[in-house]
Amino acid sequence: SDCLCNWIRQHFKDSKMVIGGTEASLRRFVHYDYWDNDLRKPILFDSRADILIYGNAEKQILEIAKKLKERKGLDSVAGTCIIRKEVPKGFVLLPNFDEVMKSKEKFCEMQNLFSNNKNLAQKIDNRFVLQYKSPKYTSQDLDKYYELPFTRKHLGGFEFSVVTHRGCIGECNFCALRLLQGNRIISRSEKSILQEIEKITKMPHFKGNIDDLGGPSANMYGMDCYQCERSCIDCNKLDRSNKRLIDLLRKAREIKGVKKIIVRSGIRYDLASLNYIKEMGKYHLLNTLRIAPEHVNKKVLRLMNKDKGDLQKFICDFNKTGRKLSFYFMTAHPGSTMKEAKELAEAIKKLKNAETVQVFIPTPMTISTCMYWTGLEPKTKKKVYVPYTYREKKEQKRIIFDKTRNGSHI
Repeated sequence: SDCLCNWIRQHFKDSKMVIGGTEASLRRFVHYDYWDNDLRKPILFDSRADILIYGNAEKQILEIAKKLKERKGLDSVAGTCIIRKEVPKGFVLLPNFDEVMKSKEKFCEMQNLFSNNKNLAQKIDNRFVLQYKSPKYTSQDLDKYYELPFTRKHLGGFEFSVVTHRGCIGECNFCALRLLQGNRIISRSEKSILQEIEKITKMPHFKGNIDDLGGPSANMYGMDCYQCERSCIDCNKLDRSNKRLIDLLRKAREIKGVKKIIVRSGIRYDLASLNYIKEMGKYHLLNTLRIAPEHVNKKVLRLMNKDKGDLQKFICDFNKTGRKLSFYFMTAHPGSTMKEAKELAEAIKKLKNAETVQVFIPTPMTISTCMYWTGLEPKTKKKVYVPYTYREKKEQKRIIFDKTRNGSHI
């Protein structure tokens, strides 16, 4: 992307350049780059773009277009980053480039300050990268966007899928979703979703099956809450009944022309009520339900922030539906030694149908990547074992492969 941006800058010198998407969003500040095995400056410095949009971009695109039309500067656009020589009032300063290059502890401090909900600034040499906090998206916003007349073509396998919500409250340490879609759920209205399904049933090639009805985690629909800034998944007030989602699924099944509503999106098993499990097993699966426990060792799960819920109870409840489960696991995450890899291998052998076991790969701006680079838990600064070498990562995966050999894609 840097090469492309620099080529554009070379040949179209007077054009304003806007970058965005997952890669740019996760490189908005100083970050660890796995391929370089080193820290890099924010991508705005390498790409020479004028402005970076992070996360979902509907509001930002319109605001930027309006400013360009009116020949105004690109400052103060919520949900964007720019480079300036001074820091405006109301910005939180991150540790600067020189500090995080020299100190792993400073890198941890930077990690702890990352948020889409704050104005942040970081000094790079004699300039600053400024992040304007993300705009607030509402249910009404999502209804408006998804009701636009998209052609739905060229979506192989997803032509007849429906998005129900954005955001994720799971806050897994290895996942970048909270930095892209936010750590709050924004659900579309039931009316808007049902109207979209009705439109799909009138499409020429529709055969009766909705390919997917979900979001980042299908069963987080309806878990919207804006009362405070604390973690939703740890809150006792979080509605875990899945009632709003179950009501939606039942109404969707009644739409004329719909034969089956398939839920292909994965679910959080620790947020699945018994009624939801029954509903899924009876009506909304093709063959299997995908869940991602990621590991079984308590220490590794805590470092992943995946230590919630009772996996064995969920499996017991789900088995009563007569359907199959498939599992996603991860090895070589910070905290995983050969001992933990063997423990995971034994668990997978008993479960039998692990769909994928992947080796942890650091993603910029995530907490797990901070642990990988620093060897420290960012909040406590306690040391964490990290399997750095390719040889050990391969060995951890080999142990699992040798123990299981059951056809898993590992």
